[in-house]
Amino acid sequence: MSQNSPSFQHPEPIPLGQPLPHRKVIRGWLAPIVERRTALAVFLLLLDLVIYAALMAGTVLLEVWWAKLLSGMAAGFMIGRLFVIGHDACHQSYTPHRRLNRVLGRIAFTVSLTPYSLWEVGHNVVHHGYTNLKGVDFVWAPLTKSEFDALSPGRRVLERLYRSGLGPAFYYLIEMWWLRMFFPRKTYMGTQRKEFMWDGVYVVATAVVWIGALVAAALATGQSVWALLGYGFVVPFMFWNAMIGFVVYVHHTHTAVQWHDDKAAWAKAAPFVSTTVHMTFPMRIGALMHHIMEHTAHHVDMSIPLYKLEGAQQLLEEALPGRIIVQRFSWAWYFETARKCKLYDFTRRCWTDFHGRPTSDFKPAVA
Repeated sequence: MSQNSPSFQHPEPIPLGQPLPHRKVIRGWLAPIVERRTALAVFLLLLDLVIYAALMAGTVLLEVWWAKLLSGMAAGFMIGRLFVIGHDACHQSYTPHRRLNRVLGRIAFTVSLTPYSLWEVGHNVVHHGYTNLKGVDFVWAPLTKSEFDALSPGRRVLERLYRSGLGPAFYYLIEMWWLRMFFPRKTYMGTQRKEFMWDGVYVVATAVVWIGALVAAALATGQSVWALLGYGFVVPFMFWNAMIGFVVYVHHTHTAVQWHDDKAAWAKAAPFVSTTVHMTFPMRIGALMHHIMEHTAHHVDMSIPLYKLEGAQQLLEEALPGRIIVQRFSWAWYFETARKCKLYDFTRRCWTDFHGRPTSDFKPAVA
């Protein structure tokens, strides 16, 4: 049912200060506008795959170095778009069909070298189940001052890089992909399954084919093998890592966002609303990322497909005025946030710098 349908009833706005309805009630508001469409879903995936393939061809066929570089960067952006599709399919929100979602999700994840089953556990179960709960949710989880001081000198340098605003690519590549996606140890996953291993083998095989195809293309066209590997593999893969690292950072890092280390307080704080940021961009840039930045609606109801998130987010912001963090993106805001959000003080419930000095307002125990 369309949000503009005459039979659709908008919920009455709930003023700030009144109790937040139960999550099931809020999801009930969104249910009439959530419609999964198989044909549209398949079309979007095929379209992104065709554009990605064309850009990869550009890294081989274009002659000047800057054109190859731009083509590789654009291919990295398309990897990010395909990943968002895989992310939706992994949530079973992309089409109405569970088996089809699993097939489409694995296809979409292929070019980002993401193992479907490992992402499903780490993201769906851990991150969405315990968003911003320290000790469970590991995605950009901030350290305390004492935890930071206890690190080795090398690890402190790495944490400073991650939190500098210049480190999202390294954070995602190391902390998320290498340690938790690429044949992770049991200490990171908590369990081992055959599915994890076979998805890892599939990722390795994909990387071998990708690299092998570029080597063959370089030899066939008389180009430098190393240069073509740089344009066609390193640049797209690192651009994609920077893109997803940035996206997950701004989703849950903001001076108004609270982290918790007490499960009872966390549960009372309506974390599906209070721990996420709706990042807005000029020129409909958010739409180019398949609406992944309409993130509050996604955390309220993971079953909303990406092509319905914009309307769902708008409904939530109209129904819950003043409760949802909406941030207009600018590089000034981004680097100011990176400067302020280094560590977290769970006693005073505020962000701090690396010296433990507060950089945001103290938050109440329950938002």
